[in-house]
Amino acid sequence: MKLGKGRYAGVAAILLATVAGAYGLAAGQDEPADVQGQIVTLMRDTLEQSDPGQHNHAGHAAAQPSAAPPAVICGVRVYGYEPAQVKTLSEVRTVYGFHLCGVAEPNRPWDVAVKLAGPVIVDVSTTPPGIQVVEATADTKFVDRLREMFPPAYAGLAAKEALSEPEMTDLRRRYDSAAGL
Repeated sequence: MKLGKGRYAGVAAILLATVAGAYGLAAGQDEPADVQGQIVTLMRDTLEQSDPGQHNHAGHAAAQPSAAPPAVICGVRVYGYEPAQVKTLSEVRTVYGFHLCGVAEPNRPWDVAVKLAGPVIVDVSTTPPGIQVVEATADTKFVDRLREMFPPAYAGLAAKEALSEPEMTDLRRRYDSAAGL
């Protein structure tokens, strides 16, 4: 089957549009221009720069650091934030989401690393930001505690969603780099 010059031009135009669209999507991933992307970055940076004790769970703690504390590397998923109708990052007061962090001790593989995970609330209206993790108490089951702490729309998500596969892949890559693996 022979293609005319017009068809070659059409195919070339489609390929060019596809490549340009893919490039635009890839470029947008490196530098979040939207508020949602900025909130994800803020939440991750807040958790990674905090002392692991601030989002410690059920007595799990990293081994005592030798000279410098090991890096905390986190993957996050934002379920929502308040106020919900913000136009800029500076308007955000509270972020509701999920975190999975690994304490990147030198040469310690992910599978045996100390991890901190679960639904989390980050209060970015304070300095430093406040971090609250959802945990069961002696009197309250985890799911009840989750419903107490999260607004209903976000509690439903927090009960069933964690990190996506791409988020988990990025977390593992960043962890391995920080642990020197």
